[in-house]
Amino acid sequence: MSAEAPTRAHLRVYGRVQGVYFRVCTQREAQALGLVGWVRNRRDGTVEVVCEGAPAAVDALCVWAEQGPPTARVEFVERSDSAPVGLTGAFAVRPTH
Repeated sequence: MSAEAPTRAHLRVYGRVQGVYFRVCTQREAQALGLVGWVRNRRDGTVEVVCEGAPAAVDALCVWAEQGPPTARVEFVERSDSAPVGLTGAFAVRPTH
């Protein structure tokens, strides 16, 4: 476990990112990295991701999101960082918002 304080990132992923298993693949990647948080489709066609955990793991998920799964075409990832709020439990796939 990292000695660094946890961090939080909020991502909006633009491109062809819905209907290409982006959410499920993000969930698997986040779980493999030991992150907590969630992913969901947005009605505007983007995918939204919130993750918390070790800074290196958060960064790794953000780098992964720039490519996504093989069937995705990511055009742009918007990232904002903030203090974690203490999310717990498994990384979840949430309903479209």
